[in-house]
Amino acid sequence: MTTRRSFSISLTAVALAALGATAAHAQETIKVGILHSLSGTMAISETVLKDVALMTIDEINAKGGVLGKKLEPVVVDPASNWPLFAEKARQLITKDKVAATFGCWTSVSRKSVLPVYEELNSLLFYPVQYEGEELSKNVFYTGAAPNQQAIPAVEYLMSKDGGSAKRFVLLGTDYVYPRTTNKILRAFLKSKGVAEADIMEEYTPFGHSDYQSIIAKIKKFSSEGKKTAVVSTINGDSNVPFYKELGNQGLKATDVPVVAFSVGEEELRGVDTKPLVGHLAAWNYFMSVKNPTNDAFIKAWSDYAKAKNIPGHKDKPLTNDPMEATYIGIHMWAQAVTKAKSTDTDKVIAAMAGQTFKAPGGFTSTMDKENHHLHKPVFIGEVKADGQFNVVWKTPGPVVADPWSDYIPENKGKKNVPEKK
Repeated sequence: MTTRRSFSISLTAVALAALGATAAHAQETIKVGILHSLSGTMAISETVLKDVALMTIDEINAKGGVLGKKLEPVVVDPASNWPLFAEKARQLITKDKVAATFGCWTSVSRKSVLPVYEELNSLLFYPVQYEGEELSKNVFYTGAAPNQQAIPAVEYLMSKDGGSAKRFVLLGTDYVYPRTTNKILRAFLKSKGVAEADIMEEYTPFGHSDYQSIIAKIKKFSSEGKKTAVVSTINGDSNVPFYKELGNQGLKATDVPVVAFSVGEEELRGVDTKPLVGHLAAWNYFMSVKNPTNDAFIKAWSDYAKAKNIPGHKDKPLTNDPMEATYIGIHMWAQAVTKAKSTDTDKVIAAMAGQTFKAPGGFTSTMDKENHHLHKPVFIGEVKADGQFNVVWKTPGPVVADPWSDYIPENKGKKNVPEKK
């Protein structure tokens, strides 16, 4: 009995020591969450955002961390399952005790987690373009609002340089971002005199792979005498069969240009881009942009991808817009924590206002003092045979985000300031 009791006491002592070591470790580090789909239909786009987030954290840690502590990433996989995003977000905040989270791609995933971040008063940095019509105290939107991507892209298509399009196909994945963005674009097109009969709208589910009949419909719609363009809000791995079918049916950019809002260098990796030369994408960054800051960003990513043996990127390292937005967001958060001398959510929110960062896109990115969106330049690029983009149009400088598009009547007069919950 004495031996068993002594053994029990020893186990308890070991367990308490382990708990103490864990608690001490937690005090020595600042945990941050990484919430991206590493499996499922969105993994094609989101996996690399996890990797660039880890690279950025390593970069900050190599310079001493934040507030004298190393950043400790906690990576979870919500697996392209929208309700699971909310569960994983709650786990990150309540169990893992992260100071902030960097993640989500689709608007449906962001909307799934939003109540969690507001309820628990934690921070989410969202790195992808979206439909606007949202402002949360607990979210910083480092991707584009509609006036920083969708509207300029359609204006370009309507211009002489963009082909003077008169008919438009609004083609997207069936969820909130494409539907709301196309609602805004439909209203914008009508304000420019485009008739209802000259707008075609089509949606496909996540993971859709058969675009044969839809491309045939687009060809028919475009054959009725007016210059036609396609605006694509297709998300995830459906882009691969969509672009392959464009090539199969010979729908060339000179006939019907496609401008995409969710296709960048990474999504084109698995596609033969030679038949797609001249098709377009609108973003706030392209890998092909030439400046010293981008050269350094590309080299850092290339070195990291090779060192970490990242599939695909170790041999062909690519950067893209949401990677740049992730990189900017993490650095800005670290700057705000340093300024606030705290990871407290409300103190960091106050310190984020007006933060600046020299972005790889070649401009100084500024976090708006009120609306939690970045001021961002707009680029339109043409697909090249090597899967890169040739920039054919850009704004003179960064554009201030307007999350509440005035093209939707019910948005008029809404303030670009987050409500405090």
